[in-house]
Amino acid sequence: MSVELNHTIVHCRDNRESAAFFADLLDLTVGEEWGPFVPVVLANDVTLDFATIPAGSITSQHYAFLVSEAEFDTAFARIRALGIEFYADPQRTQPGEINRNDGGKGVYFPDPSGHWLELITRPYGG
Repeated sequence: MSVELNHTIVHCRDNRESAAFFADLLDLTVGEEWGPFVPVVLANDVTLDFATIPAGSITSQHYAFLVSEAEFDTAFARIRALGIEFYADPQRTQPGEINRNDGGKGVYFPDPSGHWLELITRPYGG
C-alpha cells in the first residue's frame, strides 16, 4: 500500500466555529462530532479534525489547499464579503492582493484561530 495522509488534527479555540468557517468557505460538509473532534472531509478523503484547546496553547500552522479556478473565485468572493484580511504572499507584504504564481491564483488569509490558510489553483513549480 502506498502512503497517504488520512487525517490531521487542527487545534482551535472552538472546534465547531473553525470547522464551520472552513466548510462554509470551501463548500464542504461538517461531519458528526466524534469525541473532541469535528471533522471536515476533503475531496481526497483526508479529514481535518478540528479540536478545541486553550487559546494560549495554539501554535499557528499553515494549511495550503489546491482548488479549481471556480472554487478559488467562490472562496475568494466569500473572503472579501466577510472582510477577512488577505495577502498575495506568506510574508504578508502584499495586503489586499492575490498572486498569479505558475499561471494560477493564490491567496493567504487567517482562520478564526490564527492559522494561515492558503488557496492555490496550480501547484508551485508546476
